[in-house]
Amino acid sequence: MKPKVNIIVLVDVIGALSDGTLHNGNLSIVDDGALGSTGQGTTELCTVVSPGQVVGWSVLAVDLQTPVEIRSITFLGPDGTDSTGGTGGTGGTGGSDGTTDADGTTADGAAGATGLPEAGEQLDLDDWTAVVPASMVPGVPHRYRLELRMHQGPHSLFHLDTSALLCG
Repeated sequence: MKPKVNIIVLVDVIGALSDGTLHNGNLSIVDDGALGSTGQGTTELCTVVSPGQVVGWSVLAVDLQTPVEIRSITFLGPDGTDSTGGTGGTGGTGGSDGTTDADGTTADGAAGATGLPEAGEQLDLDDWTAVVPASMVPGVPHRYRLELRMHQGPHSLFHLDTSALLCG
């Protein structure tokens, strides 16, 4: 087992902003896990992990002129709700409201006292890390909401709820 699994999120920023969605080929997610992840290169990546293993998320923009940042990662419950009580879904559209950081997930960079950026604050959160808790139920996909911010403005926030971690 590798001590760390890296999840890479590739974003066609211009495509996502133009289409208003992370779908339609505007987002691709891959990992380097050795335990048989499924959905490589799609929006439905299911990364197989082990308790105690470190998971790292990195985001890369295909268009180097428009920045993309991870705003939050929130693990969803079996009923599709996140830790703030919001309802999950397939997401992928712009203009979503903010969510809190995922339990056990830390951002590599400061972003205000609540973990969310202050108004007008510039984010620099290309990498997130978390440790797989020992309490994670094996064999059950643990979906998470990946919220991305591209550029600035009212339609710069996008989220996706279809990826998951699976404790093998």
